[in-house]
Amino acid sequence: MILRRRLAWATVQPLARPWTVAYPPHMRPGSTRHLSRGRQGKWDGGGVLLDESIARGRVELAAIFGNARPVELEIGTGKGTFLMGRAPARPEVNFLGIEYARPYCLYAADRVRRAGLGNVRMLCCDAGHFVKVCLADRSLWRIHVYFPDPWPKRRHHHRRLIQRPFVAEARRVLRPGGQLIVVTDHLDYFRQIVATVEAVDGLAAVPMPGWSDKDGELVGTNFERKYIAQGRGFYRVVRMRYV
Repeated sequence: MILRRRLAWATVQPLARPWTVAYPPHMRPGSTRHLSRGRQGKWDGGGVLLDESIARGRVELAAIFGNARPVELEIGTGKGTFLMGRAPARPEVNFLGIEYARPYCLYAADRVRRAGLGNVRMLCCDAGHFVKVCLADRSLWRIHVYFPDPWPKRRHHHRRLIQRPFVAEARRVLRPGGQLIVVTDHLDYFRQIVATVEAVDGLAAVPMPGWSDKDGELVGTNFERKYIAQGRGFYRVVRMRYV
């Protein structure tokens, strides 16, 4: 109850799951070898995977997709499970997925290609760089960040994606009414995220949209489904640009 009172000021509450979680020593898998061994050459991201050279400067999203539809960005796509569920449901929206781990990016692009999802593109690059350097003002409708690496050791906290400079850039590239949506299973990171977004002007708290139609899921990513089975609590932060 004490912990609940301490978090009462946060406008976004976690799902009704245990607050106390015993985290394993390794928060995220440190290798993609289990995914790529003997299979990477078989993946085909043709028509989906973008050339990494486009991340050197400003990107024209309409040119990438061949139309001027609204664009949503997912940072850290992993195997592309969220995009595979979301993109078919919203054919009037374009989705750009960024994944730093190349094997995962290739795997997700191949999944998208085989599913025939023409409104999805994938790019392997650093997300912080892409948002800061490559995106124009007011160019996105949503930014999705689901289960980012929490870098739990204090000396590694500077590596966390959700820092004030990133949130300021995210606000810049969102259109008025656009949303930044973050979901994490790590309570300490959640506290930092809330404090960080509160420090950036022009962002208002709004309810979490419902992306998944499965009971107990928020967004339907691989990490989420794995953590549901482990009984972890999830924490979400949703902010909308209002000016």
